[in-house]
Amino acid sequence: MALRRYLELMKLRIGAMIALTAVTGYAAVAPEVHALPALTLAVAMVLGSGASAVFNHVWDRDIDRLMRRTRHRPLAAGTASVHSALALAAVLMLAGLALAATAFNWVVALHLFLGAFVYGVVYTVWLKRRTWMNIVVGGAAGSFAVLAGAAAVRPDDWLLPLLLAIVLFLWTPSHFWALAILLADDYRAAGLPMLPVVVGEQRAARWILVNSLGLVAASLLPWGLGLLGRPYGVAAAGLGAVLLGLNLKLIESPTRKWAGWNFAASMPYLLGLFLAVFAAKHWG
Repeated sequence: MALRRYLELMKLRIGAMIALTAVTGYAAVAPEVHALPALTLAVAMVLGSGASAVFNHVWDRDIDRLMRRTRHRPLAAGTASVHSALALAAVLMLAGLALAATAFNWVVALHLFLGAFVYGVVYTVWLKRRTWMNIVVGGAAGSFAVLAGAAAVRPDDWLLPLLLAIVLFLWTPSHFWALAILLADDYRAAGLPMLPVVVGEQRAARWILVNSLGLVAASLLPWGLGLLGRPYGVAAAGLGAVLLGLNLKLIESPTRKWAGWNFAASMPYLLGLFLAVFAAKHWG
């Protein structure tokens, strides 16, 4: 039971997404994708992501108790020790940095640290309770995973990884703001200034569309600049059209139903882009 609680603190589903993001960055610049380096990279990223997630649980345990979705988390419910959680976060971070630096290079380790720092400190400590821009800036955490993956192969090959990092940066607000509409009552109860709480669901839906327009435009840049081929461009355009269509439906009806559809669709959208990158670089 204790192991299950500490694994819950690591937010392994987010860690898996961070790992996949890093492997996509690796695949974007590697001549060939080899299983052992990809797996090693994924493990390092899960360790770093897990460290920042555990710290997030520690810092937010007071507001977690105020929200229905989070009140049963181990630290909020008092079923795990704060001191043990902090020790776990430190061990995970040191292990992730050591693995990244020894298996790859210091640039990978630096990006891993920066991603964890942005999520754990910039987003969680500095911004989350102060401004609705919290997730906009916090979205940079995922972007560092792409850069870490690319740096595992060629730290000097930066253009395509940078463009993919921008896509990740813009994807996060559209993804999270849809979730925030679903959970607006929880955030109001906790006094958190998430966008729907600050401006209302209708205006939040419009902001999601504005952000998604930038996201879809950014996703087409690798094709427009000739870095990825036409099949990637077709996939990015098709996925973007579906996402924007759901955004428009949310503006028309800013309800929990359509917020749920937008949130649910954002994950396959990102996974589809990842698969399109893999296909363009290695399956074409």
